[in-house]
Amino acid sequence: MPDYGHDLLFGVFVPPLAQQADAVLALAKRADEAGLDMVSVQDHPYNPQFLDTWTLLTTIAAATSRVRVFPNVANLPLRPPAMLAREVATLDILSSGRAELGIGAGAFWDAIEAMGGPRRSAGDSVAALREAIGVIRALWTPGRGARLTGDHYSLHGAKPGPFPVHDIGIWVGSYKERMLRLTGELADGWLPSSPYAPPEQLAGMNAIIDRAAADAGRSPRDVRRLYNISGSFSGNGSEFLQGPPKVWAEQLTGLALDEGISGFILMVNDTQAIDQFAAEVVPAVRELVATERVGHGSRAVDTEAGTTDSGTLEAGASDAALGVDPTPDNGVRLSAERLWDESLRPRGPKPSADAKYSAAGRAVAQELVAVHDHLRRELSQLRQMITQVAAGSLDPGTARSEIAKLTMRQNQWTVGAYCESYCRLVGTHHTIEDQALFPGLRSLDQRLAPVVDQLHAEHMVIAGVLERVDAALVALVASPATGMSELRSAVDLLTDTLLSHLSYEEGELVEPLGRLGPALYG
Repeated sequence: MPDYGHDLLFGVFVPPLAQQADAVLALAKRADEAGLDMVSVQDHPYNPQFLDTWTLLTTIAAATSRVRVFPNVANLPLRPPAMLAREVATLDILSSGRAELGIGAGAFWDAIEAMGGPRRSAGDSVAALREAIGVIRALWTPGRGARLTGDHYSLHGAKPGPFPVHDIGIWVGSYKERMLRLTGELADGWLPSSPYAPPEQLAGMNAIIDRAAADAGRSPRDVRRLYNISGSFSGNGSEFLQGPPKVWAEQLTGLALDEGISGFILMVNDTQAIDQFAAEVVPAVRELVATERVGHGSRAVDTEAGTTDSGTLEAGASDAALGVDPTPDNGVRLSAERLWDESLRPRGPKPSADAKYSAAGRAVAQELVAVHDHLRRELSQLRQMITQVAAGSLDPGTARSEIAKLTMRQNQWTVGAYCESYCRLVGTHHTIEDQALFPGLRSLDQRLAPVVDQLHAEHMVIAGVLERVDAALVALVASPATGMSELRSAVDLLTDTLLSHLSYEEGELVEPLGRLGPALYG
């Protein structure tokens, strides 16, 4: 499997033992002081020996200053999703954007039932989690009263809010095929544990997630891969994480580069393990992965390794000195309709052998990729809305209102979203930047003029496709029996045009932005 190109995160998994509450809090503080990124807590509300997870996470957030905090993973059957959404958002606000959400479908059904929770079959558990994710996201999305109808969870006009101060990741703990497919289709991250998903099984599980993501119109890269791990710093290294720190570093680097794992969460019981992990393993893994990425490129192909039909750079083919790779086009098309001839797209100049890139230039180039990743996630959200409309769990009028809020729905959306990523405003565009980016690139390197003209033309085409999606939703309200086919066709066409365009734009502008970006914004 490829390296999905995410930044690396390292954290701990602390035991929430009520009789050792002070020691548990000390572990979390030590992780924060040692420079780790995350502190997580398991969630088994039926265990009387454990502290309540949400109370503990709030206390940890108040006692630390930098680590992200999250349940690993929240027990859905005993955590109603509407309340969970408000709890997580509240913690995110109080912690200045340091909350994430790990969530699972549930296990240990006798204990859950003893607490008054539901006993669910495997199929019902997956269905309930699917509905719960929809409920949570609906209550994190500004708008009027949220309405969703499900077999397990529903909303009947509940008012959204409070709203998180950052994009909270929903990381799903999953192992079996149906749950893995749901992870690929809906989740922001995958959060298995090594005792239940040993390293040799990760490739097969990742393949299921990747295919489900592609089937849902997403990039596999939209799903961060995290991994709960345990081990010992004694041993000869013949088994997974059984040996000195050097062995750990080599094995975790292999998982990052070969299996796409970008988050490693160590199960700990003492501060010594935290210190050794943070001081001797984490820096070594970061260095090894960074070295490999610079040499071979870090961004992964979306579904199947290969080149793009439209000639966009292969993953890893960008200039190593820049260190920012454009997202490849996987060549998959859902619609038979073509709105432009990709073979006629103009190409910009090849970078010179002595091209130099500053840190500021790299940041500008990386920001373009990051904004595009945001647009890809919004496209996935749109497709999920359409699926909900088809299933009858979201009315077309609500879907039309939500689609209007998407960043990509606004005029001159590409450059507007680019500027938006800096000021984090949704629905407001900075006209000066919007009008200056393309003319600025043209003026700094006139060889880019044909590419800039093509990109502008494609922006206008995609704006028209968005209008077709909106019109199809209007038609669906008037004629539900016949309108769904038209709507699906419009969304498939949007998926094809948008993903193709984003890859083309990155392929042509990442290098010029890295080279010229500081002059544009300096």
